[in-house]
Amino acid sequence: MTSLSGATTLITGAASGIGRATAELAATRGARLVLTDRDPVGLATLAAELGDAVVWHQVADVSNHDDVAALERAVSEKVGPLDIMMNIAGISAWAPAHQLTVDQWRRLVDVNLMGPIHVIERFLPAMVATGRGGHIVNVSSAAGLFGLPWHAGYSASKFGLRGLSEVLRYELPQHRIRVSLVCPGAVSTPLAHTLELNTVDRHDPGVEKALGIFLRRAASPEQAAAAIVRGVERNRYYVYTSPDVRYAFFLQRKFEYPYSVAMRVANRYFTKLARQAPNRP
Repeated sequence: MTSLSGATTLITGAASGIGRATAELAATRGARLVLTDRDPVGLATLAAELGDAVVWHQVADVSNHDDVAALERAVSEKVGPLDIMMNIAGISAWAPAHQLTVDQWRRLVDVNLMGPIHVIERFLPAMVATGRGGHIVNVSSAAGLFGLPWHAGYSASKFGLRGLSEVLRYELPQHRIRVSLVCPGAVSTPLAHTLELNTVDRHDPGVEKALGIFLRRAASPEQAAAAIVRGVERNRYYVYTSPDVRYAFFLQRKFEYPYSVAMRVANRYFTKLARQAPNRP
């Protein structure tokens, strides 16, 4: 088992949502927290609340390599090598592929895929060099497992992170570094309430009803954090925040035809929703 007690633990996206809840829970496990987020106010507030559990915090946008490099230099000088790396920061935007803008495609990939790559590229060499092992957590998504409607850009980034994690899963055990791939389903975070929807007005009654169903089925950030910490402590590769994602992934692999039918039905539903709702101004 991996213990968080005394482990120097980096958490990205720490100012809100799953990142914040994970930081709070890791603090109760005795982790030495290194926190980062692009929100200076939220980050400073969390650091103050967690007190001595936070050994370093610094504002950084993980999509900016210079920011991550500056963070790594500071952590190396002030704290030392990491034991646990948690790539939690992420963004989302939903739309049919032909309606996504190039800026949205780029931003999704820059934050959700290049962000973890920047962190891994800067922090992993020192983890390997220490020879004391460690753990990497990459937060993908159910959209990193399934071809969900309107998720082309988001899935491109999250499937990419899943592929990266698969390689690291088998590449790093020689250095006693384990990997966990977190695949949340619906989680009620600020991301869910600020989600970009190109195709329709999110305040349309039909759209609000669909989002309401999504949020009623959503796990809380605290439930997601508990799953992440439990996954690290038990050295699990796949980490699910709700059982529906686990079962759906099993059915996808074992029953391809019913899965493809379900995806077609889901896409027809989303297409119908888009036709019924007024376009965004």
